Amino acid sequence: MTVDTTAGAKVDGPARATGSAPAARPADKHPRRARLVTVLAPVGSLAAAVGVWYAVSYLLLDADRRFLVPPPHQVLSVSFLDWTHLEPMLRALRLTAQVALVGLLIASALGVTAAVLMSRARWLERSLYPYAVILQTVPILAIVPLIGLWFGFGFTSRVVVCVLIALFPMIANTLFGIQSVDRAHHDLFTLQRASRWARLSKLELPAALPAIFTGLRTSSGLSVIGAIVGDMFFKQGDPGIGTLLDVYRSRLQSEDLFAAIILASLFGVVVFALFTLVARLAIGSWHASGERP
Repeated sequence: MTVDTTAGAKVDGPARATGSAPAARPADKHPRRARLVTVLAPVGSLAAAVGVWYAVSYLLLDADRRFLVPPPHQVLSVSFLDWTHLEPMLRALRLTAQVALVGLLIASALGVTAAVLMSRARWLERSLYPYAVILQTVPILAIVPLIGLWFGFGFTSRVVVCVLIALFPMIANTLFGIQSVDRAHHDLFTLQRASRWARLSKLELPAALPAIFTGLRTSSGLSVIGAIVGDMFFKQGDPGIGTLLDVYRSRLQSEDLFAAIILASLFGVVVFALFTLVARLAIGSWHASGERP
């Protein structure tokens, strides 16, 4: 059935009196200065981090121990500018990215589905939510051997680790978003005699989108961590970036170790930024969480 949701919409005071649209937010008086600060702030923090890195390499470490923290230019020349070193890292990062994205997709589908089911019946929430909390609190390293025995030591086990790590934020945030819908909106749907499906699809899930995207951003970073952990423990098949991290550590290839860490970190940042952009496009026009700061 069709539900008229405009009847209960809230209208600002000026708009209600005159019938005009709400006034837009005042524009920034110094847009050029704001853009300059937006650019210079991360550049300045990056320069400070590089400076601290150099200080640790040359001031705190002797020459014979400098391999523990090689200076940035050495990491750049040895690992990033040498294709024989960079190519295996990029190939491994591609595999890790596949594992992380597949795990995130499965965790998102399972998390949203479980949250919707728990929101439909209180007894389901009381039955399932404690197990979701246990899943979050159990150290993943403690059950890695079981995962290997059950699913093998290849791609599937790596995906399972990602799902286990990334699942809880999706459940918790989606359930919170569904349960946080304004009671007045529920009353409007009740007056219109809306079905449970109409209430879910037209009210609860759209209203929960900000919380769902918050869960996605959190789970995306956890999924990358899960993929790297899975690489370290399940080494059948092509090596992932986590496998290379373990190899570089055992061989004391410090430059390659730092380069692999930087690549893995950049991948996590890119995934987080991608979901932030998607959230802004999806909800930025009607919810404050999607607006540009």
